[in-house]
Amino acid sequence: MHATHRFWRAAARIGLLGLMLAHGLPAHAADFKVGFVNVAIVLDQAPQAASARTRIEREFAPRDREILARQQQIRALEDRLVKNAAVLSAGERERQEAELRQIKRDLRRSQEEFREDLNLRRSQELSALQRMVAEVIQDMARGENYDLIMTDGVVFAGDKVNITKRVIERLKSGFKESDG
Repeated sequence: MHATHRFWRAAARIGLLGLMLAHGLPAHAADFKVGFVNVAIVLDQAPQAASARTRIEREFAPRDREILARQQQIRALEDRLVKNAAVLSAGERERQEAELRQIKRDLRRSQEEFREDLNLRRSQELSALQRMVAEVIQDMARGENYDLIMTDGVVFAGDKVNITKRVIERLKSGFKESDG
C-alpha cells in the first residue's frame, strides 16, 4: 500500500474517531480511555532490543572475523601476484590468477550467506520483541481499562494519551540481565 494512501486512511480513521467522541457517543463516553504507543521508540529503547543486538553480535562475530581474515588473505595474494608478476611464468601467473578468482568467488558467496543469515536472525529477534511489546500493551490495556490503544498512523498524540514511556518502563521492569 502506498504511504500517502496509508496516511489518508489513518487520518480518516482518526477524524472519524474524533467525530464519534465529540458528537455521536452517549454521555458515558466521557469515560472512553484512549492511549497511544510509539512502537518504533519502544523497539529502539527496550532493554530486550539491546540484549538481542548483543546476542546477534556475539553469534555472528566469529563469521565476521573469518570474512575479514579472508579479505586480508585476498589482498596479500593480490599484492604478491603484482609484486612477482615479472618473474612468474605465464602459466604460473594464470594459475595464481585463477586461484585468486576462485577465492574471491568463495568469499562473495560466504559474504552473501552471512548477510542472509544475519538478516534472518535480526528478523527473528525483531518478531519476538514485537510479540512481547504487543503482549505488554494488551496487558496494560486490560489492566488499566483502556478502550483503545493506537500505534501506527497517528499524526499527533499528546502527553495525556501517549503511554510509550510507560510501556518501555514495563519492559524494563520485566527484563532480566540473564535474558541477554
